[in-house]
Amino acid sequence: GAAPRRWLHRSLEALAVGLAALGSPLVLRRGEPSAVLAELAAETGAGAVLWNRRPDPAAEDADRRVAAALEARGVRGEGYDAALLFDPAAVRTKAGEPYRVFTPFWRACRALPEPYRPLRAPERLPAPPAPVRSDRLADWDLTDGADDGWTPGEAAARARLAGFLDGPVTRYAADRDIPSLDGTSRLSPHLHWGEIGPRQVWHAARHTADAHPERAPGIEAFLRELGWREFCQHQLRQAPDLAEKPLDLRFTAFPWREDPDLLSAWKHGRTGYPLVDAGMRQLLATGWMHNRVRMVVASFLVKDLLLPWQAGEAWFREALVDADPANNPANWQWVAGSGADAAPFFRIFNPVAQGEKFDPDGGYVRRWVPELAEMPEEWIHKPWQAPAPTLAAAGVRLGVTYPRPVVDHGLARQRALAAFSAIRGN
Repeated sequence: GAAPRRWLHRSLEALAVGLAALGSPLVLRRGEPSAVLAELAAETGAGAVLWNRRPDPAAEDADRRVAAALEARGVRGEGYDAALLFDPAAVRTKAGEPYRVFTPFWRACRALPEPYRPLRAPERLPAPPAPVRSDRLADWDLTDGADDGWTPGEAAARARLAGFLDGPVTRYAADRDIPSLDGTSRLSPHLHWGEIGPRQVWHAARHTADAHPERAPGIEAFLRELGWREFCQHQLRQAPDLAEKPLDLRFTAFPWREDPDLLSAWKHGRTGYPLVDAGMRQLLATGWMHNRVRMVVASFLVKDLLLPWQAGEAWFREALVDADPANNPANWQWVAGSGADAAPFFRIFNPVAQGEKFDPDGGYVRRWVPELAEMPEEWIHKPWQAPAPTLAAAGVRLGVTYPRPVVDHGLARQRALAAFSAIRGN
């Protein structure tokens, strides 16, 4: 997708600058990783190749091929779990099984020793003895030059973390659910792209809590969200097909619908439900969406439209700058009711009630659905119920300037519950 491609381009630009400051170039090549890295190791006389493991199955398979190719050339290859806080093998139930419920999982994590502190970055990184061939980043054609408001790179990640811990984290427990506020850390894309690690975030937050006790409650809530990320990562280690198959096998028989038109309306923020449409348009414009709204739009797709969660997971993977291969499918399965520690299927978010509770003045909707900008607060989350004079005064023509709802939420809720009842006994 365009947004993650732009992020990757800018992240590589920042990485090149950072490496150059240490004295070494960034080498870009395309091809089968095992062949490319074995060739590069031979060219540079490397004695070892080190990398951070990624939890998705394709990456793990690539890592195995890389290690075998290096071993065949007499080069040591070694992977590390720097993307995790805790060793999955150490977080087990008394029966030796992985946790399927978050609260006891997180309790078990907190009972372990603190994640170890990351090593300091080297102050110098000598360049290879001879120049090494590299592709030009511009030739990879990753970016269209659009500005989506993000600043990728390690320096930006550190600055964002520092700024968040310097004050906003104090209000995090309350502000993180209000999409019109900048109340979250927005570190998820930096974590996804490896520009900062969870252990760096952990220790910075713990240090801040020690130095500023008044921020401790917000930091504890923030660390719990970091723990949810960890929970998702551990899930993918246990279920490599997390993005394709439901953990709750009853959902393989769920009567999902196929409706390309409804799916397109959802993707492009044309459902007629303002909070849903605002979230989907924020995603298209920035490659990111507020977490509270992610839950609402996901519930709407799966339960109001009865479209499969895999379609939503695929769209988020295409459009999000932080579509982690573990977090994305695990959270979609959570909303669908088929995953670990899943919300019960009968927990169906009402998009109007969610808007009125978490966007009471309509500020979020007004920003991302400007055709409703003049609607009064009373009606902005349900314009189809507004009196005709109110619509006219706000310049809204339902079905023309803004769509009517694609489904009736009350009827859709009953339909979803009936569909779930059909599989409950399986």
